[in-house]
Amino acid sequence: MTDELIVKAVREALEKAPKRKFDESVELAINLNDVDLANPKNRISEDVILPKGRGRELKIGIFATPEMQEKARNVVDLIIPSEEISKMADDKVKTKNQVARIDFFIAEAPLMAGVGKSLGVILGPRGKMPKPIPPGSDPRAVVNNLKKTVKVRSRDRRTFQVPVGTRSMSAEDIAENVEAVLDRVKQKLERGLMNIHNAYVKTTMGPAVKLELR
Repeated sequence: MTDELIVKAVREALEKAPKRKFDESVELAINLNDVDLANPKNRISEDVILPKGRGRELKIGIFATPEMQEKARNVVDLIIPSEEISKMADDKVKTKNQVARIDFFIAEAPLMAGVGKSLGVILGPRGKMPKPIPPGSDPRAVVNNLKKTVKVRSRDRRTFQVPVGTRSMSAEDIAENVEAVLDRVKQKLERGLMNIHNAYVKTTMGPAVKLELR
């Protein structure tokens, strides 16, 4: 059951935010406490499937052999043939523009080494290295999960933000997504909730509302 205090905070954030002509994202801001983020092993780096989805359509790309290209047609937004992988490194501007339009990538497992060698310097810093899938498998289930996924990355910063929905979603659905992210973050922290100094929820351009954590 969703925490009513979180629902209340989300509802307050939605009510306080000025109306916009577009569907604003709703974000969760987390401030960590007593965590040595200079040590990479203490950094948060998680992909979390939101139970109520992102509230917007995400774009998925795939690096694929001919057989997989047929299976991925009408399932993903961008298909990159295996023979094009090495060529993409030669036109970095075009490749960076392609990458910017895609939220997540997947790749057949045997292609991962080639993707890393040719495109790791572009995909890696953007957190978009592909997720491997078995060769010849049906990509539909993986794609459907990725469309509900958010990246939770603290890097070396004590404060970081995570999208947890859009303003058109109900406060209850957004709150359920907030809980999913907080639960995962707490699992990754040595002292759990004690390592979270505070957390806020807000629309992209609206005021922040503090969450009562317990």
